[in-house]
Amino acid sequence: MATPPLGAMQFDGNPMAAAAAAAPQPPATDMTGICFRDQLWLNTYPLDRNLVFDYFALSPFYDFTCNNEQLRLRSIHPLDMPQLSKMTGIEYALSEVLEPNLFVIRKQKRDGPDKVTHMLTYYVLDGSVYQAPQLSSVFAARIGRALYYISKAFTTAASKLEKIGYVDGEDESSASDSKVPKETIDIKEVKRIDHILASLQRRLPPAPAPPPFPEGYAPSTTEAEKGAETQQAAESIPTIDPIIDQGPAKRTKF
Repeated sequence: MATPPLGAMQFDGNPMAAAAAAAPQPPATDMTGICFRDQLWLNTYPLDRNLVFDYFALSPFYDFTCNNEQLRLRSIHPLDMPQLSKMTGIEYALSEVLEPNLFVIRKQKRDGPDKVTHMLTYYVLDGSVYQAPQLSSVFAARIGRALYYISKAFTTAASKLEKIGYVDGEDESSASDSKVPKETIDIKEVKRIDHILASLQRRLPPAPAPPPFPEGYAPSTTEAEKGAETQQAAESIPTIDPIIDQGPAKRTKF
């Protein structure tokens, strides 16, 4: 008894199992990384709205379980919308046409004559069939690319700022070594010292008057004049320092 070759499938005379195994599997959801083109078919037939679906059916994007395939088996045009509106399930519809360069085909699920849910979009551009990416995938790709360039820009800017800071640090260190450091004046410390001196002057008694000349002593003219000038200067000098007693509010601000 001959044994079947390896890989051969036996269905024990079950035609349903054989038909299920022979039926092609539906296409994957994300096939944006591939395209289809049959140059022999393009050289043989014109690509227009009447034959574009037959060309699309040759691609791996085509789902043989769709309602359009059932219309083809019944010798009805696969894009006959009055016939498709009477059916339910997966179907393809021609959305936009710019003959002979662009054809947009929409895959949708029909639940009633007026109830259709959009699933995927395909387009035929100059004889090549592509799957259009979903909007979420486009946004994710654009945002990821923008974040990449923003991160790259921040990295470049940070490296340049580090170099600038390093050069400025060297310049400051060399300038500090070459120049004598300047003394800084603390205004608060000056005000505090002025306040202490003013309080001490208020506590001290006024300066005593110079002693009188002894009896019988006649000072010379120059000495008398000097004594008078000294006495007048002493009388003109107030007992309280006007600059100190003006207070911080009346002093000249620095």
